[in-house]
Amino acid sequence: MQTLARLGAYALGLLIVFGGAAGLGKVAGPHATAAPKAAHPAHESSDGGHGVGLPGGLQTTQDGYRLKPVTTGLAPGAATDFAFQIIGPDGAPVTRYTPTHERDLHLIVVRRDLSGFQHVHPTLTGDGTWRIPLTVPAAGQYRVFTDFQPAGRPKALTLGVDVPAAGNYAPTALPAPVRTAAVDGYTVELAGDLVAGTASKVTLRISRGAHAVTDLQPYLGAYGHLVALRDGDLAYLHVHPDGSPGDGRTAAGPDVTFYAEVPSGGAYRLYLDFQHAGAVHTAEFTAVAKEAS
Repeated sequence: MQTLARLGAYALGLLIVFGGAAGLGKVAGPHATAAPKAAHPAHESSDGGHGVGLPGGLQTTQDGYRLKPVTTGLAPGAATDFAFQIIGPDGAPVTRYTPTHERDLHLIVVRRDLSGFQHVHPTLTGDGTWRIPLTVPAAGQYRVFTDFQPAGRPKALTLGVDVPAAGNYAPTALPAPVRTAAVDGYTVELAGDLVAGTASKVTLRISRGAHAVTDLQPYLGAYGHLVALRDGDLAYLHVHPDGSPGDGRTAAGPDVTFYAEVPSGGAYRLYLDFQHAGAVHTAEFTAVAKEAS
C-alpha cells in the first residue's frame, strides 16, 4: 500500500510539472527562445569586415598593414626629409601599389586643430621607404594620413599617425561655418549640406574676379578633390567628384559636385583642391553635418 501511495504521489507530481510547462508554453509561445535581433542592412566597414567599421585615418594599423614613420619629428618653418614605410602582413615594407587617381600614394598632413593642410605625393624608394621634403608652418601635433592601395588588394586603405613639430604650440580656433572661401584670387562658393550617414550632394562653384571659371584643368584625373576631416578626432574622408574630364558630360567648371557621406553629425573641415592656369589651389570651409532624421 505504501508503495502504491508513493507511485500515485509521483504520478501526480509529474502531471503538475507538465501541466505547468504547458501553461507556460501558452504564455511564452510555442518556442520560448530569445527575441531575434533587428536586421541591419549590409554595409562595408573600414576594418575589413571584423566588428564595427571605423572611419578612415583613425587607425595606424588595419588588415595587417601598418604605417611606420621613419622620421619621428618635424621642424616648424623648415623643410624636413620626412620618411615612412607601409609594412605589409608579411612584416616587410610594401613596394608594389595600385595607382589611385594617378598616384601610388596620397599623403595628407594637417595639424590637430585642422590648420596647415597639405596634400602632397612622396617618392617611393626601392626598399619600400617613402620620402618627401615636408615643411609645416608652426609647432604642434600633426596628423599624417596615407591613402593607398597595395597591389593585389581590391580596396584602398587610409592609415594615420601623429608626428610632432617641437615648439610652443598655440592652437587656433576652428573657423566659423561660411559659404564662401577666398584663395589666391579665387572665390569658391559652397552649396548643399552634409547629413550624417547619407550621400549628401555638395557643389562648389569657382570664380575668379567677376568671372566664372569654365576652364578648370584636370588634377589627378579629376576637376577637384575634396577631403573632409571631422573636428576632434580627425576622421578622414576623401571624395572624388561626380563625373570626370573627357567623359562627354562633365563641364570644366565652374561647378564641381561631390556626393559625400560623413559618418556622424558635427563640425567638419572641408578642403577642396582644384587646378587652374597651371597651379593647384586649396579652398577651405567649415561645415556642420546634421544628424540623419
